Amino acid sequence: MTGGITSPEAGWRQADRGPATQRTGKKRRRGGGRGRGEIAMVDDVEFTSYYGRQIVKTPVWKSPDVPLYLFLGGAAGSSSILAALADATDRPTLTKVGRYTAGGGAILSVVALVHDLGRPERFLHMLRVFKVTSPLSVGTYILSPFSAAAGATAAVELLGWFPRLKRFGGVVSALFGGPLATYTGVLLANTAVPSWHAAHTQLPFVFGGSGMAAGGGISMIFVPVEEAGPARKMAIAGAAIELAAMHKVESDHGILSEPFHQGRPGKLIQAAKTATAAGAGLAAIAGRTRVGSVAAGALLAAGSLLTRFGVFEAGIASTKDPKYVVIPQRERLASGQHDHSSTITR
Repeated sequence: MTGGITSPEAGWRQADRGPATQRTGKKRRRGGGRGRGEIAMVDDVEFTSYYGRQIVKTPVWKSPDVPLYLFLGGAAGSSSILAALADATDRPTLTKVGRYTAGGGAILSVVALVHDLGRPERFLHMLRVFKVTSPLSVGTYILSPFSAAAGATAAVELLGWFPRLKRFGGVVSALFGGPLATYTGVLLANTAVPSWHAAHTQLPFVFGGSGMAAGGGISMIFVPVEEAGPARKMAIAGAAIELAAMHKVESDHGILSEPFHQGRPGKLIQAAKTATAAGAGLAAIAGRTRVGSVAAGALLAAGSLLTRFGVFEAGIASTKDPKYVVIPQRERLASGQHDHSSTITR
């Protein structure tokens, strides 16, 4: 019987279908029995999934809407923290750039989210209930006050009104900035998508570090080098966190790490790592020069953006091959572990 047999090369094999859908080969085995060769007919049957359907549904989230939402939210969250620190240490240009980045990123991330939802009222419906066990619900209540505070702060900064309100709004947005930059990693990991769920302990660090690299990098582009010290330090630290956490995502989860190496997702993630590492190195070596600061900032922001697209597409790819569901489940069963990693959906 070949039903349910798994292998990394063949996906999920099963013998539920009739002979017309099977691919059969003959293998010759020689053995005893009067010294004559014996021919054994062995079915070599290969299938993609049960009845040709996916085991786990591919998320309906669209690209580029969702990857852009992930990137913009991370950059906005870290920029709000950077702006609050700059305001407290009397760096006016860094303060302004951080507030503009936070406010603009917050507004654009909401636009991307609403566009993915299809109708604006769907976002409002998400605010009707607060459920602490749902990362999506909690994330909505992080994004909403952050966007309001960051957007208002950027507006009054641009208009030059109400300096005290400007500082208060900056502090409020900074309080929500850290959770905003990391909750999306929790959100992805809480789904039934195999490769996202497997990396549930690393994705928040990947996204948090990536957000720091993006926010710091964007500020390095627009802020004079004499004020850009905090942005440079944040960007380098964020890049180090992102690269370390991403390495564990790519190497710690056996077959579920495959989608992060293969095909288009693998190319995106490799490009992201190259840009992030190059940007961090350039920031450390030449970040105190104007040309070096701009180039490093652009590389760091590009690396952060590519990371979001790569992680998103790797998760999507892992839903389309049944081996990423079946093989890990069988490994857990063989080791006596309770299987609670995913819910099979239709």
